[in-house]
Order: sequence, then C-alpha cells, then structure tokens
Amino acid sequence: MLRPLPNSRSKKDLVYDQLRTAILQVQLEPGQRLVIDELAKQLGVSQIPIREALLHLQADGLVTIEPYVGARVAELDVCLVMEVFQLLEALEIISGKCAAERLADADFDEIERLLKSMDSHIHDLDRWSQQNVDLHLLICDRAGMPLVKSAMRSALEHWERLRRFYLGDVFAHRVSEAQQGHWDLLAALRTRDPVQIEAVARRHNHAAQGAYEKHLSQAGQLADCGPIRPSA
Repeated sequence: MLRPLPNSRSKKDLVYDQLRTAILQVQLEPGQRLVIDELAKQLGVSQIPIREALLHLQADGLVTIEPYVGARVAELDVCLVMEVFQLLEALEIISGKCAAERLADADFDEIERLLKSMDSHIHDLDRWSQQNVDLHLLICDRAGMPLVKSAMRSALEHWERLRRFYLGDVFAHRVSEAQQGHWDLLAALRTRDPVQIEAVARRHNHAAQGAYEKHLSQAGQLADCGPIRPSA
C-alpha cells in the first residue's frame, strides 16, 4: 500500500502526498489508526516528517489527532454525500457565471480537449475522476476566483472519498450521464448566459444527488440524516 519514498523533494511533502492519496482513495479507511512508528517504517523515513504530514492532513480535515490517543483517518459520514452536492452546485454556478465573462476561444478549446479526453477514459474511473477534478478547477481558475477554487478542491476531495467508500457501483453506472452534463455545461458557457449556466449546473447536480440519494435510501443508509435539500 505505502511504498518507501524517493530522495527528491522534501520528506514532509512526499509523506503528505502519499498519505493524502491513500486516504482519498480509501486505501487508508475512515477511522483507521495511523501509527507513527509503523508509517515511518513503511515509508522509510523518521517520525518527524510523519508528524508534520499528519498535522497538515489534520488541517485538511482528512485526519483527526487526539492528545494521548493518536491519529486516525477522519470518519466519513454518509450524510455528507448530499451536502457535498449542494456545495458543488453552488460553487459550479458561481465559477461558471464568472468564468463565462472571461473565457477566451483558447479556453473553450482547452475545456473541449479535456472533455474529449474524459470521453476516451469513460471506463477508467480513476482517470476520469481525476480529469473531472481538473475540469472544475480549470473553470474556477479561469473565473479568477482562488477562494472558490480552494473550496471546490476540498468539496471534490470529500466526494472522492465518499464515492469510493459508499457509491462505487452506482457511480460507475452514472459516469456517462455525468459526462454528458459536462458537455452541456460547456455549451452553456459558450452562450455566456448566466441563466442557462445556472440551469445546467442545477440540473447536473440535482440528477446526481437524486441518483445517489435513491441508492443510499434503498440501502437504509440515510435513516439518520436530516433534510436532504433545503426547501425552496
């Protein structure tokens, strides 16, 4: 699972990157203990970069650290699935509307090339998922909104853990529909019409949330969750 680190870059950054990837890919599962001695041995480093990386991951919300108890991978609440989609919807609307005012022809071409690459990786869920992140961060970047981009990155990281832990099968069945939603978003961006951009973003996220809500409800996993969507 965890491999010894190369000697390039700082040890702390390398440890952080590898632990973060393992957490996001659920190789390190929610609630799993993170024993510093064991991690140091697996990665071939001292305890110092492990401790530094864990503090960084704690700040990211991916690790919890309790005095005299130790570190664990942050728990994953299934109810967050619905919250994540409400957040993504809002962020996509904000970034999409602002980006539409600034996108040049070269930017539209870049988005189109990325979508075509995603089309070709529709059956490679890991590659498609990474490019999905790239797409939304690209739009935030072109919108010139670093705080929105940071929030988008965080929301997508939470989604990555949630979909791997709870929604692997249903996610695989929804990728084609999600990809069509991306093409619809590009078409809306080309119009530069904020009303159309908002409508597409809402439709895209409502469809996803509805599919995952149905799956989780049928599995009895939403019984303890509060209201799924605020009333209009």
